[in-house]
Parts: sequence; C-alpha cells; structure tokens
Amino acid sequence: MFIFNFIGKNLALLTALGAISAYFYPPAFLIFKSSFLWFFAATMFALGLVLESDDLKATLKQPLPIIYGLATQYTVMPLLAFAAAMLSNLPPEIALGLIIVGCAPGAMASNVVVYLAGGAIAYSITLTTIATLVSPLFTPTLVELLGGALLPIPFWPMMKTIIYTVLLPVLLGISVKKYFARQVKPIIQIAPTIAVIAIVIICSYAIAANQSRLSTVGLELLFWVVLINALGYVLGWYLAKLYGFGLRKRIALSIEIGMQNAGLGVALALKHFQAETALPGAIFAVWCVLTAAGMSAYLRSRQEQTLL
Repeated sequence: MFIFNFIGKNLALLTALGAISAYFYPPAFLIFKSSFLWFFAATMFALGLVLESDDLKATLKQPLPIIYGLATQYTVMPLLAFAAAMLSNLPPEIALGLIIVGCAPGAMASNVVVYLAGGAIAYSITLTTIATLVSPLFTPTLVELLGGALLPIPFWPMMKTIIYTVLLPVLLGISVKKYFARQVKPIIQIAPTIAVIAIVIICSYAIAANQSRLSTVGLELLFWVVLINALGYVLGWYLAKLYGFGLRKRIALSIEIGMQNAGLGVALALKHFQAETALPGAIFAVWCVLTAAGMSAYLRSRQEQTLL
C-alpha cells in the first residue's frame, strides 16, 4: 500500500517528473495517443467512487454558495483565459488551448488541496462535482463563444466527448459505490492513485507531442499560465469575501477557481484540435498543482499560527 499512498499524495511531483521525462524522451509517452481519453475517463470514475453523498446533501441544503461558486467558476477563468489569448502573441491554436483550459470545471485535485489548506472540503467537493456535471453544456458553449474568433469550434462533438468521458464515468462511479460498496472498497482506497496516474499520463503525452514547439512558445506560454493561475486564486479569494463567505469557504473558492481541470482541457484539445492546442493545458496542470501545494502549506501554517 505504500506505493499507492505515495502516488496518491504526490500529484505535483509526479506530474512534473512526467512532463520532464516526456520532454527529454517523447517516445515513452507517445504510445498513449489512442488511449488518453480512457485515462481521463478513469479519473472521473475515481471521482465518482470517492464522493460522499452525505456531505453533498448537507452542502446542497445551502444552494446560494453553490450558485455563487458556479457563477464564479464559469466567468472568472474563461474571461481571464480569453483576455490572455487576445493579448498574447501566441499562435491561434495555442491561444485556443488557453481558452479551453479556462472554460473547464474545477479540478478533482482541488478537493485534496482544499483539505490540506484547512478549507471547507464538503463545499469544495460539491462545487467540483456540480461544475463537472454541468460541464457538458457550459464548457463547449463557452469555448465556442470565446474561442470561435480564433478557430472553428466543434460544439456538438465536444459536448459528446465530455458526456462520455466526464458525466457518464462520474455517474457510473457513484452508482457502483452505492450498489457495490463492500466489493469496491479496495478500489476506493486506491482511487486517488488511479486518478494521479491517469493525469500524469495525459499531461505527459501532451508535452511529448509538443516537444519541438516548446522551444518557440514555452516562455511566453508559461508567463500567461502563471498569470491566469495567480489571478484565479486572488479573484476567487476576494469574490468569496464579497459574497460574505467565512474563512474556510474563502479558501475553498480561491483554490477551486485557481485550479482548473486541465486534464479535461488537454483531452478535449487532443481529441478535437491540433496537438499544440493541448500544450497550455499540460503546462497549466503542472503549474497549478505546484502552486496549490505551496498555497495549501502556507494557509495551513497561517491557521496554525492563529490558533497558537
């Protein structure tokens, strides 16, 4: 079990190592070209398995914070990404990749980070889940609206991909846990490990497929990724304060907004656009996990100092 625990708790480290490995030896990850969508579906199935229905029901009894969170999720990051795409000198294919990441729902990894940071974990999980469930409608709509000026957007194929790789696997995971709880208990224990492995493979494949392009757009793209990520955290925090949220919910919303489901962005880009469109998602996945890990450690230490 040690190896499963190590993998499940080290998403940032393993994603970074996978990206570095993919850059220096692309063939190791190019073999996943025809299977990356299956890996992403596995992460969503794992999310369905670990969801606690009691926590979700309790949080849903106060719908207003969820509405605020969803509105923030699907406005702040899409608009930040759109502004970056318009202001940058990036090629249209890569600029579109920024928009796709910005229009994705919150990342499953954000729930772990919120927990480590001392945030409102039930609120975080509920917001991630609902944002994920409505993503088949919201994500393609926003990508078409904001990214249509750059390239033609295949709205219906994107919606179908999200239904098959996000919605159905999550619902399947929830159903399996409900009806076969005892039988799937060992699988639930390693669900975080499954999710981490899948995310590492997806993002590493995107890096491997774009190795030659990184040398020409890498620094500028990294600048915009860093800026979008940082502004997401900051705006999430101050908007939560504006909504009247307490400290734990402010922490949760800040992390939820700053961290995007970049794995979904990568999967959509690879499926429906050119390989370079997946590059922003791959870089964002690595960067946001690293910054969120640092942010959670800082917030946790601040809370411990307050208690002292």
